[in-house]
Amino acid sequence: MRLVIALPYLWLVVFFLLPLGLVLGLSLATNAPDLAPPVELGLSFASFKLLFTDDLYLAAWLSSLRIAATSTLVCLLLGYPMAYAIARATPPRRPLLLMLVILPFWTSFLIRVYAWMGLLAENGILNQFLRWSGLMSDPGTILGTEWAIHLGIVYAYLPFMVLPLYTALEKLDWSLLEAASDLGARPLPAFLTVTLPLSLPGIVAGCLLVFIPAVGEFVIPDLLGGTRTLMIGKVLWDEFFTNSDWPLASAVAICLLILLVGPILLFQRQQQRSLERT
Repeated sequence: MRLVIALPYLWLVVFFLLPLGLVLGLSLATNAPDLAPPVELGLSFASFKLLFTDDLYLAAWLSSLRIAATSTLVCLLLGYPMAYAIARATPPRRPLLLMLVILPFWTSFLIRVYAWMGLLAENGILNQFLRWSGLMSDPGTILGTEWAIHLGIVYAYLPFMVLPLYTALEKLDWSLLEAASDLGARPLPAFLTVTLPLSLPGIVAGCLLVFIPAVGEFVIPDLLGGTRTLMIGKVLWDEFFTNSDWPLASAVAICLLILLVGPILLFQRQQQRSLERT
């Protein structure tokens, strides 16, 4: 029994705590390009200081937070009606609708992003359709802009918003809405006072599942956004693999982890409060 309990802890130590300790040690080192590996271990906070004093990194942080927050909001606005429709569908139809939601996961994430490159390019399918239909003679290109990043993130992470929302709405007692209607509440006030508060745990979980990976996203900004839009995941990649500045890249990773721990703790506190109320 003790061995069974110890295995998860051993997994966390080997695959989480040790790599985290290694990254933390590298973040406190100094860059030494002439050495192999190109770091000199020590206790230096120069990399952390640079992250919060250099305008480039500050712009990357703010841009990442803004893009992630905006994309999360769009996912919520699109995902809530989808989850609500699935939850209100008849039981025989729900498995089919859920399968359609998770169907994109059957294809490689990278291939799906490359597909959007073909759709959004200047001579892509979207622009060809606009020219052929006569709607726009010179539509330009969305690829390489911030709009393309938003579109890619929303497309990639929308299922992560729909599934927690569906789980929360599926457990909802729909007789409460009938009772609200009998008491004279119209559909919109009944939704705002009954459905929305009861689905709040699903909203928080979905927003975290979208926001957390979107902040550190690298593939979508690199392929769809090009070099025009800064995001912290792209900066981390460039510092580690292009500039070989391991301490600075490790400091970016540590700060990103600290930034994302906050929303997770808030979610856990909200879940604990909801359990205490019940």
